[in-house]
Amino acid sequence: MRTNTSSIYSSLQSVPSAVDWQLLLSDIIEAFDCTTGTIHFLDEGSQLLKLQAQQGIPEFLLPKMQEIPIGKGMAGIAAERREPVEMCNLQTDESGVARPAARETKVEGSIAAPMMLEGELHGVLGIAKPVPYDFTEEEVSELMKIGEEMSRCLIRGKE
Repeated sequence: MRTNTSSIYSSLQSVPSAVDWQLLLSDIIEAFDCTTGTIHFLDEGSQLLKLQAQQGIPEFLLPKMQEIPIGKGMAGIAAERREPVEMCNLQTDESGVARPAARETKVEGSIAAPMMLEGELHGVLGIAKPVPYDFTEEEVSELMKIGEEMSRCLIRGKE
């Protein structure tokens, strides 16, 4: 990680309900020395992951990323498994986890982390680097903690 993530936590904990998700995503991308990222929230009615914020996604891919079914692509599989899904190099992956259009992002090292709180899924946070990369256990743990705090904000916003 490039910087300490404590500022991310403090921004999530200090705002009662209105979070600037785009700014938060930008801060997360910077903290993990990434170039690209997405935040999807789970829509409980449709059970689709709906795009809330993005950075670095090519314009022509945005329509495909607006709504993601659980179980499809990295974000959908992370949501389904309720655990992070990671790829050292998305460009050469042949597991079938990444959708073919994902290669158009030109990213390589990527991770999709479910936003979980008390066993409930609230969304998926995804970040990626333009080079092959394996996220460390510490980075994965930090992303999961950030997702938990994001989930708390979502719940506070509904109250």
